[in-house]
Amino acid sequence: MEDTINNVLMQMQPLLSCNQLKSLSEVLRRVLAPKHYDDANLLPLFLTAKEVEGCSPRTIAYYESTITHMVASVSKPYTQIESDDLRKYLYHYEETRNASKVTIDNIRRILSSFFSWLEDEDYIVKSPVRRIRRVKTATVTKEVLTDEDLETLRDACTSVRDLALVDLLATTGMRVGELVQLDIEDVNLQERECIVTGKGNKQRPVYFNARAKLHLQAYLDSRNDNCPALFVSLDRAASRLSIGAVETRLRQIGERCGVNRVHPHKFRRTLATHAIDKGMPIEQVQKLLGHARIDTTMHYALVNQNNVKASHRKYLE
Repeated sequence: MEDTINNVLMQMQPLLSCNQLKSLSEVLRRVLAPKHYDDANLLPLFLTAKEVEGCSPRTIAYYESTITHMVASVSKPYTQIESDDLRKYLYHYEETRNASKVTIDNIRRILSSFFSWLEDEDYIVKSPVRRIRRVKTATVTKEVLTDEDLETLRDACTSVRDLALVDLLATTGMRVGELVQLDIEDVNLQERECIVTGKGNKQRPVYFNARAKLHLQAYLDSRNDNCPALFVSLDRAASRLSIGAVETRLRQIGERCGVNRVHPHKFRRTLATHAIDKGMPIEQVQKLLGHARIDTTMHYALVNQNNVKASHRKYLE
């Protein structure tokens, strides 16, 4: 087959430019001499590639479960999956699970990443997701915590650990995954900052206020264990808190004091909203939150409608 391809290229050489010959060579090899592969090996190879790119274990697990579910539903080899197959799958998924448009678009993005990788690696000729456009999603105004909510949550904390945890989330805006990875040595109480490891194993400094410093110091002074983790369980084992443990604890605190839907990400969204509302440049908020793209930061931040009204009167009346 390679001899045939080279023969075609030689005959076309007088008629095509170098770039055109190169493109023709790629097409011929992709169509006439495709890679030999086993379908079962492609997903692990793709997941390994995402791991090398710096994706977190949770992200890789989400990719794996999403793609595996699609393959089981479509019941076709990767090379035979067409755009219509994926459209039907997404429609059926939305209907049977009552999934939101955001969820459907997330699935579409994951499938797009997978099939684009297959195309780039010459396992398929063209990604079937190319013809599936981005799913339009409604813009939903998500709740943030008010100053009163934050004070109520602080008052409802029954341990110095919980108080330090709430304050650190509220003043740094770090992700819960970053919080549970923190060690005591990562925290500089004197400078009121700590180094967190975000997505893609990228490190960045985050900052906390004087109140958070005092509560952190009180919490650390109360510890008599040898665990290096910053936040540990309250039992004798004193083991590092997991993401699930933090989420459960915050939900319990919220239920105790009547603050609705308290979860770690709500603190992050609140910080971004308040920072922009008070005039912090969006580029600095982006750095603070550890976002690679500024568009992501804008999705987190809400704009106070009262400020919009005041600006309208200031600039347009």
